[in-house]
Amino acid sequence: MAEEQIDTVRRIPANQIQEVAKALSGDLRLRILEALGERPKSISQLVEELGVAQPTVSINVQNLEQAGLISSSTSGGSREKICSRVLDALLFELPRRPGEGLQQIEEISMPIGLYTDCAIQPPCGLHGMEGAIGCPDDPRAFYMPERTKANLLWFSEAGHVEYVFANPLPGGVPLHKLLISAELCSEAAGYNQEWPSDITLSINGKQIGTWTCEGDYGDRKGKLSQNLQFGCTQYGMLTEWSVSETESCINGIKCSDMTLAELDLHYNRPIKVRLEVRADAENCRGLNLFGAGFGDHPQELKLRFVRGEC
Repeated sequence: MAEEQIDTVRRIPANQIQEVAKALSGDLRLRILEALGERPKSISQLVEELGVAQPTVSINVQNLEQAGLISSSTSGGSREKICSRVLDALLFELPRRPGEGLQQIEEISMPIGLYTDCAIQPPCGLHGMEGAIGCPDDPRAFYMPERTKANLLWFSEAGHVEYVFANPLPGGVPLHKLLISAELCSEAAGYNQEWPSDITLSINGKQIGTWTCEGDYGDRKGKLSQNLQFGCTQYGMLTEWSVSETESCINGIKCSDMTLAELDLHYNRPIKVRLEVRADAENCRGLNLFGAGFGDHPQELKLRFVRGEC
């Protein structure tokens, strides 16, 4: 691009290269940037121009927003998001010293169907963008290869799903905080706004804390749940557990004295994350776990590592 054609240039520091590179690695995200090259457009205009489903466009727009490549706003009385491209060129600063290329926060997004262990009893099920996976209320569906395409999974009463994450921090890089977030709600027949369930998160077998979800939400369509039949679960609550050097919290409120030192974390060992409704829970009413395609939030199960100073 000739110098006189460049309207906006952003210098990308070494610790942000990976985030921006990930955003640019998808063909659809590049097509979105192309479509916004001359003027802002709404989500519905992007859907029509690109020929892609609205939830898929929304997810990729959010990825570009998080990387700082586009911005969005609502226009006038309309609630529809208007997207604009904010950059015409990028200048990357390559790392010069060990650790300089690491982001302050390293993030791993785990598809909800990629659990490595589960304990499921009916009623239960999995749902993908193309419909039900296996037969509803048949626990065998949770062991089918197609489970990896799930965007919603649920089970009633007691049970769990467990995931294995890699530790992205190299040896010798200190960890300041670990954060796990997911969109969740309880599980009732159809839905029930007042149906509390106690959902517990554990890491490497250590219980971090229990969050009580007040209901199974279906009073309105989820923002991304266009393919879900109305009259059943539609959305959940985005919930975050965090573990620091001094305590553990749920949505910013202290829930236990569990600390990072007690989790036995090592850079070359897997990290086991379990979401569970325990059989001895006061409110033992199952859970719904949402992936990037359903609910209100376009994300999978997300694990974030906040590194300390070397």
